[in-house]
Amino acid sequence: MSVVIRVFAEKKPGFDVEAQHIKTDLVENLGLTAIEDLKLINRYDVSGISKNEFAAAKHTIFSEPNVDNVYDEEYPLPNEYTAFAMEYLPGQYDQRADSAAQCIQLLTQGERPKVVTAKVVA
Repeated sequence: MSVVIRVFAEKKPGFDVEAQHIKTDLVENLGLTAIEDLKLINRYDVSGISKNEFAAAKHTIFSEPNVDNVYDEEYPLPNEYTAFAMEYLPGQYDQRADSAAQCIQLLTQGERPKVVTAKVVA
C-alpha cells in the first residue's frame, strides 16, 4: 500500500472570491449573521507518487504560489473556527481530482496516481 500525502491549498486574502461569495450567501439569504469570517480550503490526498514528485507538483498543480497558501499534512485552523469537509462519494466523478492526477502523470511521465479531493469550509 502506498503512502498518502495530504496538502491543503487556501486562497490568500483578496483572492478568496469564492469563500466571500459563500459567506455573503449564508449571511444574506439564510440569515446566519453569526458568521464573521469564512475560509474555503481545497484538500488533496495523493497516493502513488514519491515525496520528490509531490514536491515538484505541490506549487504547480495543487496551488498557484502567488495566490495560494499551501499547508502540508495539517491545516492550522484557529480555535474559534468550526470546520466541515465535503467530498465526492465513491463512484462519483471528481473533475478536480481527475485533472490533478492527469497533470501529475504528465509531470512524472509515470503511472497515474490516485488523487482524492475535498473542500473544507471553516
